[in-house]
Amino acid sequence: MKEKFYITTPIYYPSRKFTLGNCYTTVACDAIARFNRMLKKDVFYLTGTDEHGQKIATLAKEAGKTEMEYLNEIVDDAKELWKMLDISYDDFIRTTDQRHIDVVTKILEKLYEKDEIYKSVYKGWYCTPCESFWTEAQLVDGKCPDCGRDVHEEEEESYFFKLSKYSDKILNLYNENPEFLLPKSRVNEMVNNFLKDGLKDLCISRTSVKWGIPVSFDKKHTVYVWVDALSNYISALGAFSDNDEKFQKYWPADVHVVGKEIVRFHAIIWPALLMALDLPLPKKILGHGWLLFGGDKLSKSKKNVSKDVLDPRILYKYYGSDPIRLYLIKEVPFGADGIYTQELFLKSFNAYLANSVGNLVSRTVSMIKKYRNGQIAKITDNLENELGKNFQNDIKKQINYIFKDMEKLDISHALEGVLGIFNRSNKYIDETEPWILAKEENNKNLDIVLYNLSEVILKGATLLLPFLTDKPKLIFKAFNKEVPKYFENIDEFNIEDNIIVSDIENIYQRLDIDKEQEKLWNENENI
Repeated sequence: MKEKFYITTPIYYPSRKFTLGNCYTTVACDAIARFNRMLKKDVFYLTGTDEHGQKIATLAKEAGKTEMEYLNEIVDDAKELWKMLDISYDDFIRTTDQRHIDVVTKILEKLYEKDEIYKSVYKGWYCTPCESFWTEAQLVDGKCPDCGRDVHEEEEESYFFKLSKYSDKILNLYNENPEFLLPKSRVNEMVNNFLKDGLKDLCISRTSVKWGIPVSFDKKHTVYVWVDALSNYISALGAFSDNDEKFQKYWPADVHVVGKEIVRFHAIIWPALLMALDLPLPKKILGHGWLLFGGDKLSKSKKNVSKDVLDPRILYKYYGSDPIRLYLIKEVPFGADGIYTQELFLKSFNAYLANSVGNLVSRTVSMIKKYRNGQIAKITDNLENELGKNFQNDIKKQINYIFKDMEKLDISHALEGVLGIFNRSNKYIDETEPWILAKEENNKNLDIVLYNLSEVILKGATLLLPFLTDKPKLIFKAFNKEVPKYFENIDEFNIEDNIIVSDIENIYQRLDIDKEQEKLWNENENI
């Protein structure tokens, strides 16, 4: 039986068209999912949308539409964007799906039956754009600590989850499972900011919000966002239903990948809810950094978007999916923040795709055609050549590092390692100077160089497939090879005899940055 691997994005709030900020988590998870599929694992990749709350109801009314009319347009656009970026999700859950509503209803009933919730009155400060309650101490200059907007005081009858009784259990979880929350800095944040002084019980229903899932045993209440949203990870699998085969197969999740601003909900509230329901906990929570613009989080609620924060649909129109995926994965380091500008995006394209990957492939194929009539000879004793031996050993070490990085979910460093294979190959060309070797007829060292380059290009292209899903496939076509499904024999040098190469242009043509900047600025939409 295949080893299973269940990975999730957070479910996104579809208040407006998705931006590059939404794309980051989705692309990162897609790379992890694809990598694990190539390890022959049974992967289930979930994403979706969080569709309830007063903000959605207000925006729909302002647009002169029903809530579902408003949501369907945005969700359809999001799915089209995921298609552009070649996102290989296995399921897309919407909190307005009946299958989700049924599971959330049962969760509230179970919590009620187990005396894990009670009715009381909530008093606190509420931020409508973020749909979050805050205490007086959490406010920053009297405003929402997340988006910086005004908050207003609210008081209403609510149901509360007995979160306070789980403080010690969550602390024990972190102590006994040091890999549960990554990176490790997130653990310190949770302990110091929330757990150190004890947790407070959690408001889980509203009476003032009508656009939500009704509480079955008290119909004037609707389920508040976090119980509703967090439950998607098991509702998509059919938990608490007659059709729970996926739940039995894939739960617990191997990793929930979320932005650092919602780590608290996933690393404290979600485990506590699962403990209350007597369900297994996810194996890992990965709280990634933000994609920043101008030193600030890319956020519509702050209205800080500008012409330089480009609509990903426009980037796709001109450059395809690979450069977007490359930039998002590579420029947001593990656990840290990344910065986006158009200039950095275009420079990244030239440096990593045009100059490194594309140039290496085109010049190698050209040399094989020019010096050996397009045919690669198998070299059985190439390790007698010192440069060839060092080159092969370097590549094998690099491949090992890449797999270790992916085990740690450090996808940025892993992709950097894959690109390093192409950089090392370009250096190998400089070291061996095949154009000099070609001056001597039947020079065996030239065959060694061309063989090693061909092997490593194919290995590099294979390792690129989870990260860049479009152009690398053309590399296999140039070498008349099938696109591999798995990482079989990836660290062996075993290309068969007499491979015939086909013509290939540089698959990533170098860009004129100034001209591209002007073009993008002229077409960019106000997102």
